[in-house]
Amino acid sequence: MTTLHTFSFWLILCSLLSASSIIAKVQHHNFVVRLLNNIKLHGVRQMRTGWADGPEFVTQCPIRPGKSYTYRFTIQGQVGTLWWHAHSSWLRATVYGALIIHPAPGSSFPFPKPDHQTALVLGEWWNANPVNVINQATQTGAAPNISDAYTINGQPGDLYNCSTKGTVVVPVTSGETSLLRVINAALNQPLFFTVANHKLTVVGADASYLKPFTTKFLMLGPGQTTDVLLTANKPPKRYYIAARAYQSAQNAPFDNTTTTAILQYSKTTKTSPPIMPRLPAFNHTKTVTSFSRKFKSLRNVVVPKTIDENLFFTIGLGLDKCPKNFPKNRCQGLNGTRFTASMNNVSFVLPSNFSLLQAHSNGIPGVFTTDFPAKPPVKFDYTGNNISRGLFQPVKGTKLYKLKYGTRVQIVLQDTNIVTSENHPIHLHGYDFYIVGEGFGNFNPKKDTSKFNLVDPPLRNTVAVPVNGWAVIRFVADNPGVWLMHCHLDVHIKWGLGMAFLVENGVGELETLEAAPHDLPVC
Repeated sequence: MTTLHTFSFWLILCSLLSASSIIAKVQHHNFVVRLLNNIKLHGVRQMRTGWADGPEFVTQCPIRPGKSYTYRFTIQGQVGTLWWHAHSSWLRATVYGALIIHPAPGSSFPFPKPDHQTALVLGEWWNANPVNVINQATQTGAAPNISDAYTINGQPGDLYNCSTKGTVVVPVTSGETSLLRVINAALNQPLFFTVANHKLTVVGADASYLKPFTTKFLMLGPGQTTDVLLTANKPPKRYYIAARAYQSAQNAPFDNTTTTAILQYSKTTKTSPPIMPRLPAFNHTKTVTSFSRKFKSLRNVVVPKTIDENLFFTIGLGLDKCPKNFPKNRCQGLNGTRFTASMNNVSFVLPSNFSLLQAHSNGIPGVFTTDFPAKPPVKFDYTGNNISRGLFQPVKGTKLYKLKYGTRVQIVLQDTNIVTSENHPIHLHGYDFYIVGEGFGNFNPKKDTSKFNLVDPPLRNTVAVPVNGWAVIRFVADNPGVWLMHCHLDVHIKWGLGMAFLVENGVGELETLEAAPHDLPVC
């Protein structure tokens, strides 16, 4: 019988909540978590417990000031590194932390047990209030101001002004091996990661084990986690742990700074200067491609081979024409427009009076429709340079795609060059999925399908769709509820780069969404 473990933590929204302030370490148990702000337990499957998924107006209404809501869920079948974060406006900029799932009692890692384990949470920092930053962008229609720094466990590191004293130090002992659990919690930026002069052995990602491989660099999109082994086999000195931007969108401004922590061997004097690593160039897509193509599941897996729903989703940016009643200062996007984003030319709009799951569960009409398109309305040269301007302005809507319980699903995620192409970290709530293929250019089913890995593809919850390219994922719709799928660059979800699946109940209690809890917040 599973033991019920209960823990509570309270989040106070202030100007800075260190990413290292709350690290939840769990085994396979049921949980009851009482919170004061909408929280997403990123990557937790939430089997039949969609009410605990977290995103406002999707699975619940926002938690009102002075109120609380208890998240009830069970972690099962997942081992490794996940994380939690706020899922309201841009509060995620500072409200986040690691969620570590240890092997169940009596089981172990599929690699030698490390001597130490350390969570390294990469973040993004604004000197201004992040909510004010996105509110200003929403008002003007322009892109939001870029961040002022990146952080490791809440600290920017030695390369920024006035932050040297708070630089995070990771102690190691010669000959010992550490398991580094790296999480990209940055709001809008994929990040390269490295440790000076040390090799990293990748053993897991998104709470799923991988065939081990060695690399100098990691690249994590926002939302992704990667577990690596590091053996302290270098001269006993101090070495920088560093992260900087991977920026794939051409001519787009970004924070071109580097955050650092220090890997410090025992008996090393703190006065010795750390050794600085060499990171890839900010736009080095070749490094990203080489890294991502090494990911394979630890063992052969059962991938859906017969597909019931074959979906094709274009993803990318767009430009809304300036409304006639708007002054010019509210249309500061390109050429007097307002930035937007979409999937299949639909810019996702959240409801405001009910959550989608509440409306579905209670049969409330008029909150959403179930006509999200299975393919883009127009077929075009998705990654070409001469895209019709008529495709730049999407339609707005709260459109869901309905799936029957047990449906075997394939989704082609196709980046587009509308406004600009970009690497998009696409996250699916409530599910893990197999990444069976990825590539550049326009997806060609006649040529690219034969290249799919249907033997040992990686199991993820967030896929980094290549810039000017595509990725293909497969999963079985075995978790009833309403599940958001969106770009984890938060500026893009604010602009509408998302959609949601409505997965119907199956047969019997174990295939049916649980009843709404009594303390579910009201709008």
